[in-house]
Amino acid sequence: MTAHVAPSERGSTRIADRVVSKIAAQAAREAIGAVPGDGSAPHAAVTVHESRARVRISVELGYPSDIGAQCAAVRRQVKRRVQTLAGMEVPEVAVQVERLHSAHTARADRGRAR
Repeated sequence: MTAHVAPSERGSTRIADRVVSKIAAQAAREAIGAVPGDGSAPHAAVTVHESRARVRISVELGYPSDIGAQCAAVRRQVKRRVQTLAGMEVPEVAVQVERLHSAHTARADRGRAR
């Protein structure tokens, strides 16, 4: 039989920053529909203090598109997934757009030969 331990004597679980970073990057992929391995995978940097995580996420987006709406979707999804999976409060999600991809420039790049 297991003895009951009072909550004040139990200790705590610490979730590593890199785990929270992976959760955040996956959540951003879900929000923008990025395909793993296509070179546009989001990257996250996370600062964790106690049960709070501040997230900075870098993404590449398709263009033309509603960039503001995509960034808002990334913020919402990252916040929701980190709260759900890591049990952390997320007071800040900063989204940095590193690059925009357009169908026009992708076709032009494929047509070049050197």
